[in-house]
Amino acid sequence: MPELPSKIEDYALIGDCLTAALVSRNGSIDWLCWPCFDSDACFAALLGTSDNGRWLIAPTEKVSAVRRRYRGDTLILETTFECQDGKVTLIDFMPPRGEASDIVRLVHGDAGTVRMQMELVLRFSSGSNVPWVRRLDDGNGTILAVAGPDMAVLRTPVEFRGKDLTTVAEFEVKAGETVPFTLTYDASHREVPEPIDPLRALEDTEKFWSEWAAQTTCVGEYQHIVQRSLITLKALTYAPTGGIVAAPTTSLPEKIGGARNWDYRYCWIRDATFTLLALINNGHTTEARAWHSWLLRSVAGSPGDMQIMYSITGQRRLLEWEAKWLPGYERSRPVRFGNAAHAQLQLDVYGELMDTFHQARKAEVELDEYTWGVECQLLDHVESVWDRPDAGIWEARGLGEHYVFSKVMCWVAFDRGIKSAEQFGLKGPVARWTDIRDEIHRDICTRGYDAENNTFVMAYGQPWLDASLVLLPSLGFIQPHDPRTKGTIEAVEKHLMRDGFLLRHDPRQPRMGELEPIEGAFLACTLWLADAYALMGNLKRAHQLFERVVKIANDVGLVAEQYDPTERRQTGNFPQALTHIALITTATNLHNAKHPTQQPNKQRSQT
Repeated sequence: MPELPSKIEDYALIGDCLTAALVSRNGSIDWLCWPCFDSDACFAALLGTSDNGRWLIAPTEKVSAVRRRYRGDTLILETTFECQDGKVTLIDFMPPRGEASDIVRLVHGDAGTVRMQMELVLRFSSGSNVPWVRRLDDGNGTILAVAGPDMAVLRTPVEFRGKDLTTVAEFEVKAGETVPFTLTYDASHREVPEPIDPLRALEDTEKFWSEWAAQTTCVGEYQHIVQRSLITLKALTYAPTGGIVAAPTTSLPEKIGGARNWDYRYCWIRDATFTLLALINNGHTTEARAWHSWLLRSVAGSPGDMQIMYSITGQRRLLEWEAKWLPGYERSRPVRFGNAAHAQLQLDVYGELMDTFHQARKAEVELDEYTWGVECQLLDHVESVWDRPDAGIWEARGLGEHYVFSKVMCWVAFDRGIKSAEQFGLKGPVARWTDIRDEIHRDICTRGYDAENNTFVMAYGQPWLDASLVLLPSLGFIQPHDPRTKGTIEAVEKHLMRDGFLLRHDPRQPRMGELEPIEGAFLACTLWLADAYALMGNLKRAHQLFERVVKIANDVGLVAEQYDPTERRQTGNFPQALTHIALITTATNLHNAKHPTQQPNKQRSQT
């Protein structure tokens, strides 16, 4: 009988800075795209059943307790199973060695004797392609699985056999014993990869992550939260290019059973400033420079052709299609690969890009000599398009609107251009930019502000709100103690708050005939609201919102895109980079607000 996937929050992440896998509490790897984040999956049980590919290692007897943790400040996952006859720990990791990608699984006996099982179900092409599997005559217990361009090699001393198009095994582990399994990927036209030493790989992997984590400069009461989020962000980084994916998954639903299921295995320009500051402000300047270089390469060309997202290599065409053979996570269909939103006009990305470059200069990150020229071209383009309707930050599919946040980010684009020129001696038509900046500000305050209710609104001519409005004070568009700030925050709380978490959409707004329930709360938005309260001086409320999000993180500190407060479940793609970046930002802001004389950590500057 095929097994269904676990709850989203029951997964942990392992990765090698090329791709990543999700491991459930029951010892099953249910998601892995090989060889890269945006490749086809070879384990796709997450979006269907175990028949769509997974790798299970677990006790055969009843488990009385399961405990998980990451080993120190690493991405080495340790899952301990307690049974009647003993206790074992499953150690899962992916060595970041930059060559053929590996998953290493070590079963270590802690006490007594435990009977274990292994079930390897390889299904290439995202659950649709059963490979040709054969045993290699090398005397080392090796099987080779090939399908089209893909090859995987399993090595283990355990005796295994084929059963119903899967590879299975049963074995015992006694106290003090360690039984290794290594699964290695490479292209099928290449020679079979050489074996690696699993125990040496464990040492190398622990050293890699520990040395990287030791560079973190964050201090204070939230250090552990920040560190785990930074490690997660590093794990979502594609090392060859510096691109950072929004999540390692696709089509995990915003609402269980719904159709709002999108592919997040790409890099969003919108996340650029938040990402850069999270890295820079915590000591990881190498990654910040790599992220900046990826940005510059990806947006190269005509500013009018700039997209809102790109692939990990900077590819532009992210064609969207449906995998009809996959039933979807808990029957949430369609299952989508690719993302059609890449072709939308979303004006806010220009402001994010300009803000990113400005913040990098302030942090003394060495920028490419061509960066300022690109920025000047971007501002020339924004001058001609800022007053157009667009798809907005939430990527609405349909007719565009004059979204307030999009206009504000156009204001940010000119504001940061002006400040970069003035503060760093860069040449540009500052007087013209100042006139345009002021014109945009007047336009927003006239057409995007509801004076009767003392609140900015989602879009011109509409009474609805959206969660992006809480970012206006942190962007410097309005000051934290401006009466309009107070009115906007109060209105957003009144209409968008559900069970202590902030929705991104106004539930009063007609949803163009949609019949599905309202999506879960967007976790980054709740943290943005906390940041606004911190700026306004209400630290008690800011801390309350921050702790609320922290408490729904799973047992290993990971959070998804959204949270369903009614079902008390994480929803959306997982783990979500933007949520973890927001955790880092809010933790930093709260620390600095509580310790203004220390200032060991930095935060997003308004200027």
